Amino acid sequence: MKYRTLGNTGLLVSQLCLGTMTFSDGTGVYEHIGDVDQAGADALVKAGIDAGINFFDTADVYSAGASEQTLGQSFRNLGIPRNEVVLATKVYSRMGPGRNDVGASRGHIMDAVEASLRRLQTDHIDLYQIHAADMVTPVEETLRALDDLVRQGKVRYLGVSNWQAWRIATALGISARLNLERFNTLQAYYSIAGRDLERELKPLLDAEKMGLLVWSPLAGGLLSGKFSRDNQSPEGARRSSFDFLVVDKDRAWNVIDVLKPIAEAHGCSPARIALAWLLSKPVVTSVIVGAKRLSQLEDNIAAVDIVLGDDEIARLDAVSELPPEYPGWMLATQGADRLGPVDLWAGRTTRTS
Repeated sequence: MKYRTLGNTGLLVSQLCLGTMTFSDGTGVYEHIGDVDQAGADALVKAGIDAGINFFDTADVYSAGASEQTLGQSFRNLGIPRNEVVLATKVYSRMGPGRNDVGASRGHIMDAVEASLRRLQTDHIDLYQIHAADMVTPVEETLRALDDLVRQGKVRYLGVSNWQAWRIATALGISARLNLERFNTLQAYYSIAGRDLERELKPLLDAEKMGLLVWSPLAGGLLSGKFSRDNQSPEGARRSSFDFLVVDKDRAWNVIDVLKPIAEAHGCSPARIALAWLLSKPVVTSVIVGAKRLSQLEDNIAAVDIVLGDDEIARLDAVSELPPEYPGWMLATQGADRLGPVDLWAGRTTRTS
């Protein structure tokens, strides 16, 4: 296992993070995701620890708190010292019927953090993340509440998930102006089947030295090896009954067509190649992997040993390339002669007689 700093901090986290959305009682929407009980969770956490994983991610909304509670109990059951793990959770989603049981207001954050601490059986959260963009609460209110939690010692680092680039940039500017703790990480969807993040978010992360935590690296199971152009709804696969998240399926089938022969050449599953592709990207801090079974987790962990050749990465990059989009194509055109004269329009003009 390799380790990387959590954004522009000195905290080291494993390049694979164990996601615990599958730790649940299997009710509600989470019946489509997993129903890992306490014994199963203990086995997965132990396997992760044994493989060198020190980073664990959950959220208060996962099974209405059951995921946090199960994860916290696993650490207790396994006798894992608190200082040996980096624990991340999230706040925002609705946790009750009340008008203020949701959002990123000071009121909800202060209530939610105490509930998460109780469920996780800890006195601090290493990485506390705002799970979604709150279109009602002023960003300043959210940031001041989070800053207070850091100063109180209940939270050590801050992150955000599923925000637009402009909103993150705004928040970073406010934090700098008001001398508040800043967001250190973004948790976002990124996979070889969905590279939208590269348009606006990746340049922001690079410029601001923020860490990227990748959720759903296998595109909701689409890249697991079970799905193909000829088998688009395999029996027993989660995505066959719960078709989320949004993916350009036509492009995904093309990606899988290239993934499979590369996986065969390495003697491994397509999932490992999809994870290895992500791990080869410098912008990625840690890839969040979740599992219902020990065999799934073991297969995912083995991705850290895959070294893709330059030709293999080039083939995967080419088949998954994003279509041109404005202003990206215009920036590339206008910037082409910045370091020396070139014909910007070569091959783009035609003559008729």
